Amino acid sequence: MSPFVISRTLPSDATAAALRADVAEGLTRSPKALPPKWFYDARGSALFDEITLLPEYYPTRAEREILLARAAAVDAATGARTLVELGSGSSEKTRHLIRALTRLDYYVPVDVSESALSGAAATLLAEHPRLNVHALVADFQYGLTLPDTPGPRLLAFLGGTIGNLLPAERAEFLAGLRTGMTPDDALLLGTDLVKDERVLVAAYDDARGVTAAFNKNVLTVVNRELGADFDPADFAHVALWDAGHEWIEMRLRARRPVLAKIPALDLTVHFTAGEELRTEVSAKFRQEGVRSELGAAGLELTHWWTDARGRFALSLSRPVG
Repeated sequence: MSPFVISRTLPSDATAAALRADVAEGLTRSPKALPPKWFYDARGSALFDEITLLPEYYPTRAEREILLARAAAVDAATGARTLVELGSGSSEKTRHLIRALTRLDYYVPVDVSESALSGAAATLLAEHPRLNVHALVADFQYGLTLPDTPGPRLLAFLGGTIGNLLPAERAEFLAGLRTGMTPDDALLLGTDLVKDERVLVAAYDDARGVTAAFNKNVLTVVNRELGADFDPADFAHVALWDAGHEWIEMRLRARRPVLAKIPALDLTVHFTAGEELRTEVSAKFRQEGVRSELGAAGLELTHWWTDARGRFALSLSRPVG
């Protein structure tokens, strides 16, 4: 069996420190906000897996459809010997790519969770015993030093996760990726597309309430990690479409006045009745917008694939010059 190597560029205490900083800043600003990455403890990850199976939540199915149909075309266009996946999680989506990349020698999954990386690597090596896996515990949003692996490299950022970044954050992220790419490298990017508001809102506010539980889980994470005393029942799940920005926002709306103590930060947080905490932005895209953002970062869009219903897109881009 090929080797499995795991290295860490994220200090062991970085996650705890980042949570403290985000909660301290996000719950004392106006309007209040927390980054969506804090949904994903073990329970949050399980809830999200459940969300991807819901009839209302189309992105996972649409992206899988494209991968199954176009993975061979990605292989032909890139000739990738190394696949780098940003925010790999369980690596479920990339299995379709790994099977199709005929020259692939190395897989480099990047995630903040060491346990997720180890579990995914074990599964992949059982399926592909000749694959070299070099997992990287890192936060791809804050600079990325990749291991020395053979090119061409294909960087994959799937699931529409780029939509969770605000425009300035996306620009910085894409520019940072471009800086580390050679002329032979390519970026495979998953983007959810602008569509009917009713379809979008339903995807983030399902009839069974799974997304509501997922949204409120961020309060459970703050309670457990920082000793806070939020009662999730004090908040209602809200999903709305912001047509001006072309993004979905998930929020938690206080059902009544709330006073929550966060002992680890020596902080008391007040919510008035009806006050909202923004927990996620999920931007939706159009082809020309994606082309423009990639171009501003020094990347040229060369391929654009959508599912049969035009709900989701995978794009392939390369460094300019």
